[in-house]
Amino acid sequence: MSSSFHSIELPDGSSIELAAQGHHTLISSIVEKFAQRYVHGPKVLFLRNATAGDMIADKCVLQELGIILSERIAAPDVLIHDTERDWLFLIDAATGHGPIDEERKNELKSLFGSARPGLIFVTAFPDRKTYGKFHSSIAWETEVWIADAPDHMIHYNGERFLGPYQ
Repeated sequence: MSSSFHSIELPDGSSIELAAQGHHTLISSIVEKFAQRYVHGPKVLFLRNATAGDMIADKCVLQELGIILSERIAAPDVLIHDTERDWLFLIDAATGHGPIDEERKNELKSLFGSARPGLIFVTAFPDRKTYGKFHSSIAWETEVWIADAPDHMIHYNGERFLGPYQ
């Protein structure tokens, strides 16, 4: 394996290779740190920009959950199913394009509105400095996770700590 790639272990014990830099580093942290802390019975269903191609997806499980992805849709960077609570974490890795703002949240609601699981919107940042550039545009009823402080989340949720809104 070349040093320009990093092997990450998925919650099911399988592994994939991602580039060992930038955006892929944050995606690795989401899979290896976020999922183990906040998702019960995590099943990674989708990763954008995997080195094996433009994306990896478990299309069979996505279909069972009422989700059909095409390459044309603006899917989040990571989709993780919480199999115990039947929640779907839609996670954007904000390493340049920004957070889930109201426009992005509405786009994701439209794209995933037919999904059976409840939707949880999460913006992941590599560090607080990057979060600081975007904090004022983050949508309400979403979550923020910062990779260099993985045990903490910032909730833009009002009435609820963590969970889907209807």
